[in-house]
This record gives sequence, C-alpha cells and structure tokens, in this order.
Amino acid sequence: MLKQSVKRNLNRFPEDFMFELTKDEFENLRSQIVTSSWGGSRYLPMVFTEQGVAMLSSVLNSNRAIAVNIKIIRIFTKMRAVVSDHLSLRLEIEDIKKKMNNHDKNIELVFSYLDELIEKKENPTEISKIGYKK
Repeated sequence: MLKQSVKRNLNRFPEDFMFELTKDEFENLRSQIVTSSWGGSRYLPMVFTEQGVAMLSSVLNSNRAIAVNIKIIRIFTKMRAVVSDHLSLRLEIEDIKKKMNNHDKNIELVFSYLDELIEKKENPTEISKIGYKK
C-alpha cells in the first residue's frame, strides 16, 4: 500500500525526500537486524528523509498511516534535539580544551620565571659599589 501510494505520487518525493536502498545496502541492513532470507518483499525498501515523512501525510489517508506518520515526525524532532545537544556539548568541551591549553602555557611561563628567580638567588652577581669608601 505504501509503495503504491508513493509510486502514484512520485512527483511529491524528490531524491532528497526519498530513495530506494541498493541491493547491497538492503542485504547489510537485513543481516544487521537478522531477518529471514526467504519470503518478504520482492522490491527494495524505500527510505524517507524527515521531509519525505512529512510529505507522506499528504499521500496516505488511513488513520493508522497518519498515526505512524505523526510518530515518525516526532522521532525526527527528538533526534534533531539530541544532535543539537550533542553539538553544543562538543563546542563547550572544545572551549574548555582551549582554556586548558592556555592555562598550561601560563603555568609553564610561571615555572620558567620561578626557575630564573631561583637561579639568580643561587648565583648572585657581585654589585660594584659606587662611592669613595673602600
């Protein structure tokens, strides 16, 4: 039913909305989800992007199809939120790394100054006295 409805309305589904899996992709997917190699569909499955799923609502009219479509759109929305949260966390981590690198450089600078001060204290230079008295 889904394939028929989509095929009747192909102009609603450009390549960035929907595509068909290749035979290799389908075999790989089937081996990952451990499905039977006999029976099933004779056609390769269709894959829909978020926009394609939204377009399905204009093609499918049964109550069940509409309910599934709504659930899929909600899942895409949650996935986008998760990806967005992941990106913001990654940016924060990168910012912390940059600060840590700067702190490391500053600590190295402080230690080099301390080393210079210790060296000066251990090897004092004689100060020549100015004046007439000996």
